[in-house]
Amino acid sequence: MLPTKPGPDSWLPAVSRRSILQLGAAGAAAAGLLSMGGPGAVAAPPVVARAGTVLDRRAVAALDHTVIGPGWRAQPFRMADVRIGDGVFSRAADQNLELARAYPVDRVLAVFRRNAGLDTKGASAPGGWEGFGHPNEQAWGPTDYPGRANVQTENLLRGHYAGHFLSMVALAFASTGESALKDKADAIVAGLGEVQQTLAATGRYSHPGFLAAYGEWQFSQLERYAPYGEIWAPYYTAHKIFAGLLDAYQLCGNEQALTIASSMGRWVHARLSVLPNEQRQRMWGIYIAGEYGGMNEVLAELAAITGDEQFLATAKLFDLDTLVTASADGVDILDGKHANQHIPQFPGYAKVFDHTGETRYLDAVRNFWGMVVPGRTYAHGGNGEGELWGPANTVAGDIGARNAETCASYNMLKTSRLLFFHTLDARYMDYYERAVLNHVLGSRKNVSSTTSPEVAYMFQVQPGGRREYGNTGTCCGGTGLENHVKYNDSIYFRSPAAASRRELWVNLYLPSTLEWEDAGLTLVQETDYPRQQGTRLRVSGGGALDLHLRVPGWVRRGFTVKVNGQVQQLDARPATYVTVSRTWSTGDVVDVEMPFSLRAVPTVDDPGLQSLEWGPTVLLVRGTAARTPEVGLYGSAALDGSLDRAITPTGGGYFTLGGQTLEPAWSGDDTQYSMYIRRTEPRIVFAGTDSGAKNPARPDGTTFLDALWGDGGFASRTDFLAGVRRTVDAFSAEGLLSRRDAQRTLLAAGKARFA
Repeated sequence: MLPTKPGPDSWLPAVSRRSILQLGAAGAAAAGLLSMGGPGAVAAPPVVARAGTVLDRRAVAALDHTVIGPGWRAQPFRMADVRIGDGVFSRAADQNLELARAYPVDRVLAVFRRNAGLDTKGASAPGGWEGFGHPNEQAWGPTDYPGRANVQTENLLRGHYAGHFLSMVALAFASTGESALKDKADAIVAGLGEVQQTLAATGRYSHPGFLAAYGEWQFSQLERYAPYGEIWAPYYTAHKIFAGLLDAYQLCGNEQALTIASSMGRWVHARLSVLPNEQRQRMWGIYIAGEYGGMNEVLAELAAITGDEQFLATAKLFDLDTLVTASADGVDILDGKHANQHIPQFPGYAKVFDHTGETRYLDAVRNFWGMVVPGRTYAHGGNGEGELWGPANTVAGDIGARNAETCASYNMLKTSRLLFFHTLDARYMDYYERAVLNHVLGSRKNVSSTTSPEVAYMFQVQPGGRREYGNTGTCCGGTGLENHVKYNDSIYFRSPAAASRRELWVNLYLPSTLEWEDAGLTLVQETDYPRQQGTRLRVSGGGALDLHLRVPGWVRRGFTVKVNGQVQQLDARPATYVTVSRTWSTGDVVDVEMPFSLRAVPTVDDPGLQSLEWGPTVLLVRGTAARTPEVGLYGSAALDGSLDRAITPTGGGYFTLGGQTLEPAWSGDDTQYSMYIRRTEPRIVFAGTDSGAKNPARPDGTTFLDALWGDGGFASRTDFLAGVRRTVDAFSAEGLLSRRDAQRTLLAAGKARFA
């Protein structure tokens, strides 16, 4: 069951794609014509985007051909319908936009042109993994294996970064409406079209749809089970090129991009459809060499766009049966697998389910997600050590020298988003907030560059760790190009157009403006979250609407919603949504208050190893030591059990704790830190009053203070004293607390003064 492409909303009947395309700079049309030439065609002219002409939002929206799954219970808005305002996310978005505007198209295309024997226009390759390759390398065909002496492993992935770059400028255009960014996307597409036709004209390749920045031999060697080191994930690179082309079509309306991608799809089908299933299964299971990114996702998307069932059949040729079957059955086989080799497959399985209705695919995606979150997920939302998963329900035990590849979080966010569309389960967006705020935003260094993405490969979690910034040409450099220009894609979701009642989900609390034209609604969100403990939504327009507001899972002190100053009676439970149903009018104001608190969150496998979190923010303890900081917190506990008195705010989301600086994970600072602390509570202390008694522990590790504060605090001083007495009696009866220490504890409790 293939979904249909959503057409322009009813308020755009007079606007044609042709007229919209004419709104761009004059160079766009010329770039499109250049792709029609053969080997002698003139290459696309260099385009350097500037923040000049900004197209009307409706004009940008009219170019959007994003496919909506037929069974989705919630749907995304078009990128053009949501604009983010000034806040912590706009910092990273603006810095990435500088790179998108300034980076030359000729450098993006250089590795492709060199491989096709075209003029590189004097441009150097981007660098890193995106280099020109071995000086003796030629445009080898599928049977021309050159031998390991003539290839460089470092550059065998080249072309992937260009695909990501194309996605970035397409996303950036859809988010900003800057016509020069569309021109740049069009120029890249034209250049890739020229390369594809030039390669086809040689007659050297297995199919005229082949497009790469290296020879076809890597694909042939994969079919012979070549290991990583001899080849490097050729279908992974193909996926990035595919995805960039589809983004250029779906977000910029570039028809040539769809033509190129369709031809690539037929090439992939021609290669894989003749292979036995047993051979493909072995290929997809090879460490890194068999990594294919989201090839199943883009082919399923291509089937939905074109209506060609062959592309859907090709998408299913990428099934890794052992993983799909085990995940669908709830059997965890992830231990030791390369995390980002397999995570991108699951959005693809979700898309295949969308188009086939085969439930095993969606079951696999749901169960897989639950195997990673929370049991393999670090505090900031990342996963993996040395790019590999460890055992189930192991976080503390899987902290090493290189944790949390940013690519993995990029793909977990995609997976979470798709699962929410199907289920409306708030836990997926709860994880989304954790990862997009702490890991993804924090992976963008707070610096401007017109040559480097300045993003982190690993966002380390170990003591003395550091974000690995830079990453021109790497995998995380590629996903990092995209991450920071699409923050607007999941702030709000909407009900399907055919739904009997309009619904709006507010998932993320970001300063932003939503234009929902067919509902006659404009929503402006005003907040400095996560530096502000709440948000305000201003409504323009009117009509009946169910407004769903996400109650974050970290909420401990209530979640209050006021409409025009009136408190709403809502069942606001953490990790759910609350709903305000009414007929809205221009001037309505919704205020949301969600007081933050300091939480010490234990890892799943070591209760004493904890992350410090302030509301949605993970706090990093600055320091160069390779030893986990030891911190006691119970002595600062308030009567209600809150730990806020342990830290002192210094502004901008930063705090101090006992002389140490606590940095928000989303800062983009370049520092050393520890993401976790070791809770060390050697003595029984109440509100700063030290009893002098040792804090004893039960065989399971639960200490006296853990047991006392385990229920979250006390309503009154009387309740506190009664709780101390009960705990003293229990630990004394168990032989863990001497009579003298029991007396000391009771005396200190009586002296303690809570603010």
